[in-house]
Amino acid sequence: MWLSENSESASVWFPPGASEFTPEQEALVEPLFIELAGADQAGRIMALMSGFEEMRPTSEPHYYLSLLGTHADHRGRGIGFSLLADNLGWVDSMNMPAYLEASNPANVALYQRYGFERVGEFTVPDGPTLITMWRPAAK
Repeated sequence: MWLSENSESASVWFPPGASEFTPEQEALVEPLFIELAGADQAGRIMALMSGFEEMRPTSEPHYYLSLLGTHADHRGRGIGFSLLADNLGWVDSMNMPAYLEASNPANVALYQRYGFERVGEFTVPDGPTLITMWRPAAK
C-alpha cells in the first residue's frame, strides 16, 4: 500500500503471484457482503469480483494495481496520478509489467499516458463495464 505525501491518495499493489485474500478470508467475503448489502447486492458484488479474477492475466508475472483512489476533497489535482507515476517508477525498477482494471472510462486515456494499453473489458450484469489494461515491463 502506498500513500501520497499528505495521505490524499492511496494505491494498493499486489506483487507477482500474490492473492488479494487468503483462502480463509475469501470464505468470509460473500457472507460479509450479504450481511452488509443484502443478498441481491452481494450477488452483484461477487460477480464483479469474479470478473476481476477471471480477467487478470496469469501467463506472465506482473504487479497488479488493485486500487487507486483519491479523497473527494482532493480530486482533479493530479495527486492520484502523481502517486501512480511514483509507483510505476518502482515497478520499472523491478523490470516488471503492470496490470489494472479501469472502472472509470474517463481514466483510460490517463492510464495510457503512463504506458498502459487496453487489453479487454468485462461488464457485470446491471453493473459497470471495466476496462482491463496492461503495461509492459520497462526496457
